[in-house]
Amino acid sequence: MAAPAGRDTARPVSMLRAFLDNSASGGLVLMAAAALALIVANSPLGPTYSAALAAYIGPLSLLHWINDALMAVFFLLVGLEIKREVLDGQLSSWSRRILPGIAAAGGMAVPALIFAAFNWNDPNTLRGWAIPAATDIAFALGVLALLGPRVPTSLKVFLTALAIIDDLGAVVIIALFYTGDLSTTDLALAAAVLAALVAMNRMGATRLLPYLLLGVLLWFFVLRSGVHATIAGVLLAFTIPLRPAPARPDDMQGSPLHRLEHGLHGWVAFLIIPIFGFANAGVSFSGITEEALLDHLTLGVALGLLLGKLVGVFGSAWLTIRLGLADLPMGATTAQLLGVSLLCGIGFTMSLFIGMLAFASDPLLQDEVKIGILGGSILAGILGWAVLRVAPREIPAPEPQRA
Repeated sequence: MAAPAGRDTARPVSMLRAFLDNSASGGLVLMAAAALALIVANSPLGPTYSAALAAYIGPLSLLHWINDALMAVFFLLVGLEIKREVLDGQLSSWSRRILPGIAAAGGMAVPALIFAAFNWNDPNTLRGWAIPAATDIAFALGVLALLGPRVPTSLKVFLTALAIIDDLGAVVIIALFYTGDLSTTDLALAAAVLAALVAMNRMGATRLLPYLLLGVLLWFFVLRSGVHATIAGVLLAFTIPLRPAPARPDDMQGSPLHRLEHGLHGWVAFLIIPIFGFANAGVSFSGITEEALLDHLTLGVALGLLLGKLVGVFGSAWLTIRLGLADLPMGATTAQLLGVSLLCGIGFTMSLFIGMLAFASDPLLQDEVKIGILGGSILAGILGWAVLRVAPREIPAPEPQRA
């Protein structure tokens, strides 16, 4: 729940608490949606499921409306969270950024290297090198929610900050490496709309409706430009003001960014992401062979998530702490950090999204990607939960006795 107006000191804690609660609950809903998709895809309803996703509604198929339009709203929320955390939250200072930042960098590099090692001799599948580089914050926090108070809040904050940096890296990767043929006319029109949004911000406009209307126009031009349409969501987010409305200068909760972020959280966590998961996780196992399960693409994705994230996140964080550049999250133990690093191998939403972009025209490779993501993510989730379940917790120092 948002803090009352004027109570600035409570803002960061209340917002973080709301984010963690929404993401954890949304992660449980996402798990259910993914499981339902697998059940439907492997039932007599499987052909109907596939046909419905391929059906066209206007200029786009239903699957494209979900992946290009609904997911633009998800990326809008991601952009809002990145901007808020950098300017006003857990990433607002270098001392707060260094541990999750280095861990996120390692957690993106090592999985990509493991994937590349398995697919080096196949240029066609090597295109998916970024698939295991992303962490699904909703799924990971959903697993943490099952553990209750066994996991200190500082580790949840660390995981959230790492995933936000991870998302920023994924956005950059999508923009740079998964873009089609570019239309200079549409790019120019998108740039003009973006310039108008920036000008509105600079002029102090705090009404959300004009930003959102221009955001729809920005999405349209980006969609036609060849850059993936979801990038429009991130660009729009970076133009939304964090300043409060002039009428209530002390109410930071009333800033356009905070209002939009709070308004989107529930819709994204409980509707958009579960719809995306249901639409993209369904893979029929009827035609899956042993060769497909052991294919270099499947193994590269699965081991990239399971081992790559563990080595990249935990190794980078442990080295950073050992070098004295950062401290272990307050109240956490090294074993608990190991467990959270395993949970970073849950790469469902963003990994699926990148996989669909990398192999957009090859359903067979898409199925192998889905199997690798599901297998690696499930194993990472189970092992992470098990380690955190048995990991010793830090024993607080006894209070000094009074004389």
